[in-house]
Amino acid sequence: MFSFNIYKGNYKLLIILPLLLILASLYYIPQIKFGVDFTGGTLVSLGLTKSVDASQLEGALAKEGLNAHVRVFDTAVGPMAEIELPQSESLIKAENLKSEFSSKLSEASYLEVAANQNVSHMAQYLEKRTELNKLADEMFLLSKTVGAKSASASEFANLNSLQKEFFTSYSSVYSGYQKSVSSAIDKHVSYSSISIQTVSPVLSTHFLEKALWVVGVAALLSVIFVFILFRVVVPSIAVLTGALSDVVIAMGAMGLFGIPLTLPSFAALLMLIGFSLDTDILLTMRMLRRKGDPREKAFDAMKTGMTMSIAAIVAFSALFILSSLTNISTYYEISAVALAGLVGDLFATWGINGVMLLWYVERNENVVQANE
Repeated sequence: MFSFNIYKGNYKLLIILPLLLILASLYYIPQIKFGVDFTGGTLVSLGLTKSVDASQLEGALAKEGLNAHVRVFDTAVGPMAEIELPQSESLIKAENLKSEFSSKLSEASYLEVAANQNVSHMAQYLEKRTELNKLADEMFLLSKTVGAKSASASEFANLNSLQKEFFTSYSSVYSGYQKSVSSAIDKHVSYSSISIQTVSPVLSTHFLEKALWVVGVAALLSVIFVFILFRVVVPSIAVLTGALSDVVIAMGAMGLFGIPLTLPSFAALLMLIGFSLDTDILLTMRMLRRKGDPREKAFDAMKTGMTMSIAAIVAFSALFILSSLTNISTYYEISAVALAGLVGDLFATWGINGVMLLWYVERNENVVQANE
């Protein structure tokens, strides 16, 4: 299958194509769109009883006050639609009120107990209670706009009852918003099933922070592992460069083909780091630990690594085909990102990492021969 040794002749030219891919990827990376998981918002999934026109539905929902992005597609079980809505101003305000209320509640609770035991703390407690009452009244007013019962913070004698009513109103804001969305959709769409997923601003921020934390930890552990394993600077840098190149190429494909950054696609990017380290370490181990002609060792490692990569490409191609037939977005995002990264790995590992390692090994051999 692999009979021609690409490392014969001027192998350094092999680095040109992967570098061009990386440069192109860097151009498209800024065009990546963030999914609901990271931006927050509402995603409505509908099992339709009959297909609808996406642009017409968007226009109809716009008249209902919903700035929606609609996608309609056919599946094996019938037509489906996904309606994506941006963050609601009422939900953002509810989240901000909740965050501020929670930050003040602990101190106010302490002062309430202290004031009941010693009247000297009463002034401090009343000051904090006034601040909480103001926040609670804003939340009660917000929940009233979605049909919840009206309340006033001054009605509640203690913080426990105020806290309970506050969070009840907070839940009412969310449920009321979802009901308003579903009622608007009901006017224009006939469906057999509906699923409404709302990601709050706080939760989306939490997802993004955790994602960045995971990337940082994964990169740090990879650096530590590679340097401990090889204890040589150039091969270690080559391994990490190959892994980074895979992720960059995959993200470039996401920007080019409109694959959103969601939790599933982010998981696929992390998976690519592990796969890339696998093939890069395979190459490095054979180049540094085995004896023989460096170019033959590189070619031998390429044959093994290419077999591994092609097997993975076939597996994810099957998942990609399945996602195309079923229109399951999770399968599509994982398989598409994985395929882009695996194809990129063919160029990055054997065109960048392989060239760097071969240059390093041959240079060392020339230095040894010159010293002899």
